[in-house]
Amino acid sequence: MTDIDQNEADPFAWFNRWMADAEASEPSDPNAMTVATVGAGGQPSARTVLLKGVDPRGFVFYTNTDSRKAHELLDNRLISILFYWKSLGRQIRVEGAVETVTAAEADAYFATRARISRLGAWASDQSRPLSERAELERRLRYFEEKYPGEDVPRPPNWSGYRVLPDRFEFWQNMPFRLHDRTIFERAPEGGWTRGKLFP
Repeated sequence: MTDIDQNEADPFAWFNRWMADAEASEPSDPNAMTVATVGAGGQPSARTVLLKGVDPRGFVFYTNTDSRKAHELLDNRLISILFYWKSLGRQIRVEGAVETVTAAEADAYFATRARISRLGAWASDQSRPLSERAELERRLRYFEEKYPGEDVPRPPNWSGYRVLPDRFEFWQNMPFRLHDRTIFERAPEGGWTRGKLFP
């Protein structure tokens, strides 16, 4: 935690600074985040995905749109994401709703993925039962033959979501569990209000 953090009025600027610190200190995947959704009957579900974009609108991740999280977001667009960086003793909680990214955004990101990852997006019926690992490998070989070159199109059931934040919490580990917690909440008139929470 730095003095500039304590004077920051823009949660995205604070996020970007902490992400840069994480990129310098975390041994792998500093962009990993836990995504929590709510399914039928109010059952919460959480999993770790990778952040693939952030701008003043929100945070972007990609997935199979037939996956469990995508079906849950179709029914309930409210979402929570969590970044935790053990090397820094920091976490950021974000709450809001999601919107789907545009087809152009999804196409552009999909084209940057490694070829095997693009083929895997075709081969995997994400979140569906799998009889054995060999079934996935057979499906992967099929799509390797179907798309033998680098031109692998984006599957129609693969896209992205943008988390549109209404609330941020920046948590910094402190001695004796007297942690520092700063919250930002979206103001009705625009902009952000800022406050503190007891640890």
